[in-house]
Amino acid sequence: MFDTIKQTNVTGETPADTRKRILETAGEVFAMSGYRNTTIREICRSAGVNIAAVNYHFGNKEGLYLAVLKYRQEVAFRKYPLDFGTASTDPPEERLRAFIRSFVTRILGEGEVSRFGRLMAREYIEPTNALDTVVEETIRPLFTRLSSIVRQLLGRKPKEETVRLCSASVVGQCLYFLYAAPVIKRLFQQPEFGPKEIEAIADHIAEFSLYAIGSFAVRKGGEKG
Repeated sequence: MFDTIKQTNVTGETPADTRKRILETAGEVFAMSGYRNTTIREICRSAGVNIAAVNYHFGNKEGLYLAVLKYRQEVAFRKYPLDFGTASTDPPEERLRAFIRSFVTRILGEGEVSRFGRLMAREYIEPTNALDTVVEETIRPLFTRLSSIVRQLLGRKPKEETVRLCSASVVGQCLYFLYAAPVIKRLFQQPEFGPKEIEAIADHIAEFSLYAIGSFAVRKGGEKG
């Protein structure tokens, strides 16, 4: 382990540089092969480090995987923050648009951001022990934020079940374009989701959701619950 650290200093790479390189490489391998099918040796070979370096920085495979999820999340949220330029005092319609634009861009975006979407898709389909942490630290806060916006749009004390289902419907529309991407690209003869396509998808989901929630609110007339 100490030989590895000494070597990175000689070559001009600091321990922090090595850690980041492992995270970047592991993110690609985990996204492509999944947690269960990925080995530490495979990651080390791709990153050009030895197993001692992974053990030093992350402890074990599970620790590395959790660190990768957090790292990729930080990168994605730093580039596309939740509020997307809106304030808590802005109308709920604008905040919903911002939430959807941020969400869709994070999961469908290109480059570094795309790795976050692919990693999360893998985690949803093939859950690991990390999912509990992901739910509590990422998904629950996101869903709470979205539910608050939806609650405002519904108005007049809607039932919490209604809020949950409407919020889940918004998320479901977004995730469809992630999970069904291979089908959509063939069905619509659309090779990739570029910036314009992603913007159009986000705008459509926002418009569709606003009309649906608005219609739902009028039809239900502000349920008591």
